[in-house]
Amino acid sequence: MPTVNIRRAVAGDCARMLELVRELAVYERAPEAVTVTLDHFRESGFGANPVWWAFVAETDGVVQGFALYYVRYSTWKGQRMYLEDIIVTEDQRGAGLGRLLMDALVAEARERGFNGITWQVLDWNEPAFNFYRKFGARFESEWVNGILEL
Repeated sequence: MPTVNIRRAVAGDCARMLELVRELAVYERAPEAVTVTLDHFRESGFGANPVWWAFVAETDGVVQGFALYYVRYSTWKGQRMYLEDIIVTEDQRGAGLGRLLMDALVAEARERGFNGITWQVLDWNEPAFNFYRKFGARFESEWVNGILEL
């Protein structure tokens, strides 16, 4: 049985994390949409003013998944964790890494005093819906994403 380790991400994980982001983009049918550079990604998480935090899932010392979040503020709810991505490499899906990463996020959210976790799921990604339902998640249909590209 492989050894699984969930730990906080470090700057040295960024190259592998970006590989997994690109793998996710292919799965989500938008490989050309990933335009972030490794330097920007690393600086955003580990520079003087980090804007994201993450946990990685290692199997036998190799990062096979990660969960990246940032703090979102709601004038109605206060601070919430926003889960930007939870990614497990395709050949490791179903091995429990996603559950371990989600458990780490829930513990972190509680420790930091957040009142919830929010995220988005593509409407066709039924495996993701099923995964989140295992945690008792609910999905809202009345909100529509607004995006202004700059």
